[in-house]
Amino acid sequence: MIPHSRPTLCEADAEAVTRVLLSGQIAQGREVEAFEREVAAFAGQRAAVAVSSGTAALHLALLALGVGPGAEVVIPTYVCDALHHAVTHTGAMPVLADADPATLSLDPDDVKRRLTARTKAIILPHAFGLAAGVEAFLAMGVPLLEDCAQAIGALDGGRPVGTRGALAVFSFYATKMLTTGEGGMVAGSDPLLLARVRDLREYDEREDLAPRFNYKLTDLGAALGRAQLARLPEFIARRRALAEAYRRGLAGAVCHFPPDASRSRHVYHRFVIQVELPLERLIPRLEQRGIQCRRPVFRPLHRALGAGGFPQADLLWERSLSIPCYPSLTDGQVEQVAAAVARELPRS
Repeated sequence: MIPHSRPTLCEADAEAVTRVLLSGQIAQGREVEAFEREVAAFAGQRAAVAVSSGTAALHLALLALGVGPGAEVVIPTYVCDALHHAVTHTGAMPVLADADPATLSLDPDDVKRRLTARTKAIILPHAFGLAAGVEAFLAMGVPLLEDCAQAIGALDGGRPVGTRGALAVFSFYATKMLTTGEGGMVAGSDPLLLARVRDLREYDEREDLAPRFNYKLTDLGAALGRAQLARLPEFIARRRALAEAYRRGLAGAVCHFPPDASRSRHVYHRFVIQVELPLERLIPRLEQRGIQCRRPVFRPLHRALGAGGFPQADLLWERSLSIPCYPSLTDGQVEQVAAAVARELPRS
């Protein structure tokens, strides 16, 4: 079975973690500080704060922006549950918006319709590795939190994703663009916002008892992340090569490819195609052929809430298929995936 996703690990990663393990300093320390500096530099940010997960990064970024009870935060409905959880953890109300079929992220026109006097932030994911385009959202005059969990290394209007909003968040889960096992980061240019995030990250040895968290990343995780970050340009180049191979291998099949964006705008955390066959039948058939594929979003948030009125998100959920796309795939496996998918799809 060719898995849908997997981490790309090597001996250098093991050596980095072993070095820190044998040092005896395994909790948050100098390795985390170095990782923060290196990620900030790579992502074009002034500074960054490492945390225990991407969800923790979202939570602390929202708190730093002053989001709390009585506030509203606009998020996509076609997204993983982490965004909804992060907003509700602050006591604020998530306000769902429909998807843009061109970016698979937020539809700016639908977002604009959902803004109120209580809207304190918009969370914009750069979905599946494609820079979503921030201009329309910046023009709305609401603090923009860029969710770069799947898109580190992509450029948006010639600038690194995450550098235009009030803050940016990154995720380093096992199958993200680079991994620390579990982990995340908040980055930005405003030192006051980042100081707030840093203050909230840990609770110990403080003069007051204001609520804080235990959201620290370990030096073990940071060591792995630093080794991965050193190879991230190679990872991105490989993902883009895989995307080109899939475009060739699926030529003639009835499906729609991801936007043929400039090479700098998409890093292909996922290679998502749109198909017309029912996914509940197609996915098991591909698994029988030894290929694990998935819907890129488990289910839209509005469906979990029993709500309607999000037609584009519903259409994407019904038609979007994510096929294996990660640096450790061999050329032979890519050919096998493309051939299996092509055999299941009608020909144009």
